[in-house]
Amino acid sequence: MTIEQAHQRSESYGIPRSAEPDFGSLGKSDLALLLEQNRVLHTHAAPVMETLYEQIINTHNMVILTDVNGRILHTLGDADFLEKADRVALNPGVAWSEQSKGTNAIGTAIAEKAPTIIHADQHYLEANRFLTCSAAPIFDVIGNVIGVLDVTGDQHNFHRHTMALVRMSAQMIENQLFASSFQDSIKIHFHSRPEFLGTLMEGIACFTPGGQFLSASRSGLFQLGLPMSALQTHTFSSLFGLPISSLFDHYRTSSPGLLSLCLHSGVRVYGKCSDLRVSNKNFQHTMDNVREKDANGATQAQQAASAQTKTRLSSLRYLNTGDEQVAIVIDKLKKVIGRDISILVTGETGTGKELLAQAIHNDSPRKDGPFVAVNCASIPENLIESELFGYEDGAFTGARKKGSIGKILQANGGSLFLDEIGDMPLNLQARLLRVLQERMVTPLGSTKSIPVNVALTCATNRNLREMIAKNQFRDDLYYRMNGLVVKLPPLRERTDLEVVIEKLLLAEGNGHRYVIAPEIMRMFRAHNWPGNFRQLTNLLRTAMVMAGDDHEIRMEHLPDDFLEDVALIQTSNSKVVTETAVSSGSTLEDVELSVIQKALEAHSGNVSATARALGVSRNTIYRKIQPV
Repeated sequence: MTIEQAHQRSESYGIPRSAEPDFGSLGKSDLALLLEQNRVLHTHAAPVMETLYEQIINTHNMVILTDVNGRILHTLGDADFLEKADRVALNPGVAWSEQSKGTNAIGTAIAEKAPTIIHADQHYLEANRFLTCSAAPIFDVIGNVIGVLDVTGDQHNFHRHTMALVRMSAQMIENQLFASSFQDSIKIHFHSRPEFLGTLMEGIACFTPGGQFLSASRSGLFQLGLPMSALQTHTFSSLFGLPISSLFDHYRTSSPGLLSLCLHSGVRVYGKCSDLRVSNKNFQHTMDNVREKDANGATQAQQAASAQTKTRLSSLRYLNTGDEQVAIVIDKLKKVIGRDISILVTGETGTGKELLAQAIHNDSPRKDGPFVAVNCASIPENLIESELFGYEDGAFTGARKKGSIGKILQANGGSLFLDEIGDMPLNLQARLLRVLQERMVTPLGSTKSIPVNVALTCATNRNLREMIAKNQFRDDLYYRMNGLVVKLPPLRERTDLEVVIEKLLLAEGNGHRYVIAPEIMRMFRAHNWPGNFRQLTNLLRTAMVMAGDDHEIRMEHLPDDFLEDVALIQTSNSKVVTETAVSSGSTLEDVELSVIQKALEAHSGNVSATARALGVSRNTIYRKIQPV
């Protein structure tokens, strides 16, 4: 959206820029009817508005709630500013749509269905140009705009944190609306990090008792990665990889902990249910709400177990499993650890960048300090600022009573890992750069800067140089965080697959020893592993469960989609051999050399990947392609 486009719409409505404020408001009975029509929205928004107002009190601002048409339902504000607001009809019952007032934050947010800031001269009407306004639309459970939350004040009191507070407040209202809907449904609260459950970051999805999808919160939609229309055909099982009956069984236990679920995309998340009613032919039982203390206890236990596992598995020595490319990376890292040099890890998705970052921390002088990981791609844009930089005490109803210090300050004295840094919004890149340069953090809603000392590791699977050329990533931030750049090779290029699999089986086997049948290991060596370690780990977890007490993983224990991929590759390789063999005048040596050359081309000249694809050793490849 550009201001010019909004002004063009305003001109098309025939509004003169010099028009006097329209004080046309609703009568008492019509205003009462309007409030009744929006009773649910007003009921859930009012306490959030009060909390938001407490954050901006005595700053010459006011908080405004409107309906979907931009008509004001409720206001809170400083007395001195309310007098100024009266001059431009910022009163209950007055319409502030673009059709009525031209370009303004409320009307333009409705038109664009997106958070909007309109400052001073950006207002279409000259009479409104003393204002600065930050507005965020409020969406219902099916994704329709039902109202707007706005903070309006004197242009001389503009504060860059205001929009973030408005957006967080709007999401709080949406979550409360969502929680009050689908009261007889199964609600699953989920996130890839257990500590985010119970916060604005968590996703919420609702299902019928039979497991059919009903709806999801905005954060839930973001994490599921599918639009509402596509989700309507899904079930609990297809989205979370668990039969609905298993969910019921889990909550029949006396002390159910957090669920470990796998999204359809392969991302592993933690989840919990609230108000779950369990029923089947022989059993009917109404479950109590999952008590907060139980959830907290489960979360702490999960975090403690996770920390112990990471400490045991994550050291550079542990990760050095014999691959030459990885050994070079580790050798470089050992030289810079503890030297106050930022590290940037690149590589495809699933190559183990976070595990490497944890290993860097565990081998550093900061190992007794916190290790805080933030996935910039998994946090909605309207929340990433508050999660990174924190916000002042009492910012939101239902949030932590003393606010949040943010991830950067949580990492103080330790290490901060920013995964998928290429997905960080441009405006936050500037704030992050300032923190890295000044080593000071200013939480949202605060005027105080707090000293911070962190070791920074970033990771991305994107080409940041290309993004810089397209003005999608700041070059000054890039050069600040790439003190040392290392690249993790994809699994298909590594020569230590057997050692990696052995360590994964040991780590994931819960005390049981599993082995891979020889024909399956040959299949693994030939596979190209597009999902890298994430795909391999999930496949081995599934195979171990399917194998049960039979501790040898065989063909029947592997997922069907993996076997289909393997069959497709084998068919393709056979086709290459057949086409080559029927060429006129081809000897056996010619066929071998041609197949190897085609395989090398398919794997961009990588000898290790070619050898695995053909099921031969690297030495064989080198011997065959050497000139006589």
